[in-house]
Amino acid sequence: MAKKSMIEREKKRERLVEQYAAKRAALKEIANDENRPMEERFKARLKLAKLPRNSSATRLHNRCQLTGRPHAYYRKLKVSRIMLRDLGSAGQIPGLVKSSW
Repeated sequence: MAKKSMIEREKKRERLVEQYAAKRAALKEIANDENRPMEERFKARLKLAKLPRNSSATRLHNRCQLTGRPHAYYRKLKVSRIMLRDLGSAGQIPGLVKSSW
C-alpha cells in the first residue's frame, strides 16, 4: 500500500535542499547582482547549473507520509484525504469525527 520509495526519494530531496541552500543562495546573489561584471555573473550561473537538480527547493512536493500520495494533501496532518478518512473512521485522529447522513 505505501510507496516507500517515493517517500524516501522526497526525504532525500529535503536533505539535499537543506545541504545546498546556503551555496545556492550565494550563487543566486552573485548571478542576479547587476553591479558585477557579466563574466562573473555567467560563471555563477554555470556553477548554479552544476549543483544537483534535487537540491532546488522547487523540486520538493508535499506527499502523504503514509502512502506517498502527492494529491489531496492535508499540510497540518501530513496525510492524504484517503488516509485522513481511514484514520478518522478508525478513531486514530484526536478530535476528528467522521459524520455520515
